Amino acid sequence: MAFRTGNRYQLALLPQSIEEYVAKDDPVRAYDAFVEALNFASLGIDLNPYKVGNAPYDPTAMTKLLVYGYSYGVKSSRKLERECYHNFSFIWLMGGLKPDHKTIAEFRRTNKKALKKILRNCAQVCIGLDLIAGNVLFADGTKIRANAARGKTHDKVYYEKQLAALDGRIEQLLNECEAVDRQEQDSGSYVAMDKELTKAETLKSKIRKALEVFQSTELKAVNITDPDCAIMHSVQGSHASYNVQSVVDDKNALIVHAEAVSDTSDVNQFARQIDQANKLFTKPCEAACADAGYADTDELEKIDGQGIKVIVPSQRQALHEEEGPFSKSHFIYDKEKDCYYCPEGHRLSYIGTDKSTGKRHYQITNKKICKSCSNFGQCTTAKKGRKITRLKNEEAKQRFEAQYEQEESQIIYARRKCKAEHPFGHIKRNLKTDAFMLRGREGVQAETSLLATCFNVRRMITIFGGVMQFIEKLAGVQLVALPG
Repeated sequence: MAFRTGNRYQLALLPQSIEEYVAKDDPVRAYDAFVEALNFASLGIDLNPYKVGNAPYDPTAMTKLLVYGYSYGVKSSRKLERECYHNFSFIWLMGGLKPDHKTIAEFRRTNKKALKKILRNCAQVCIGLDLIAGNVLFADGTKIRANAARGKTHDKVYYEKQLAALDGRIEQLLNECEAVDRQEQDSGSYVAMDKELTKAETLKSKIRKALEVFQSTELKAVNITDPDCAIMHSVQGSHASYNVQSVVDDKNALIVHAEAVSDTSDVNQFARQIDQANKLFTKPCEAACADAGYADTDELEKIDGQGIKVIVPSQRQALHEEEGPFSKSHFIYDKEKDCYYCPEGHRLSYIGTDKSTGKRHYQITNKKICKSCSNFGQCTTAKKGRKITRLKNEEAKQRFEAQYEQEESQIIYARRKCKAEHPFGHIKRNLKTDAFMLRGREGVQAETSLLATCFNVRRMITIFGGVMQFIEKLAGVQLVALPG
């Protein structure tokens, strides 16, 4: 049986037109149509073709390259350059343009602010297509590594010592350079000293930036490579990372808002993330849901005060811990007398407030009562007797816990995993995102916006049943004006 063989020298091997390189239902056409639908004026990208000077690459084409590249896990500027030469879908998308890696990297670097706004424009498209309802929002977070090594994170004392040592070394190098100049020797050592001096000055500048971070924040350690990241713990271990927050709409599991933050936990993020997402709508959402990592009563109250139903379990509820016979819930609080009564009827009086946390402390009036009680050893083993802490907004916490237990809330919370965690799975697995390419919060936020947008486009193609249906829907969409 004869083999099928190719012939590189056969004429008309490829179509005569680049348009014929990809099929009508190829996914690249969906990304092309999506970027064409974006409002570049609102992104802050000038599309004026009559500018003087050397002609730059079309910003629309460069944006298409980044969005499509990130959608298939191609993020490096060198890899994107290579795809423009060898991948038919990229060649079609760029219309034959072949920007080099420096041009691609520079476009991404100089347009960070614009790329940050792409997700907002994408949400506008989704609202225009009636894919986002804004009734129920789910918040969630995940850790993604920064473009920085864990070992480059140090405390303030370390940087101060390094800065002092560098000042001494720089002064020494300057003296050596002056000595070489006086001797007028064309020595190779002078070149080496000049390079070392430049390197020392660069390192000194980085250390100063790190020290500035200590002054403006309460951080105990800062990474010299990327001062905005932080050491975070995850199932993959401890790494210099960012905490990526996302808010997903319940209707079609599309991302409404995404942000990369430096906070190592989610506990202070709930109100901010829901508020940012609500800016897309003419009215606040009806319900906001998240896991127990967001269970901070102060944060939940900020959203509850806007008339939004909060569905967030406490740590106890999330762990399904059963309350014992002597748990705090079995102690009765007397609001008028500001005291607690234990199950045996003994009084626990107010003894003070923790200034750092605002928690109020209550303790048994006479420690002998506890020691002589038949429940001593089960209720408490403390020598001074049983002690109870109460939040300043304890009643609100109890109300949120009761609200979470409602049947309607349980139905909504049951949808949380498949809605809020699905995007992160796609971004990490399908888009091959184990770390960011850019450094600094602004650059990382631009990448976060791109990744969330890529998920939304892929999701919209699935919802509409294919690429051609998506393009048809996109052609007829009337974009709504977003508040703010």
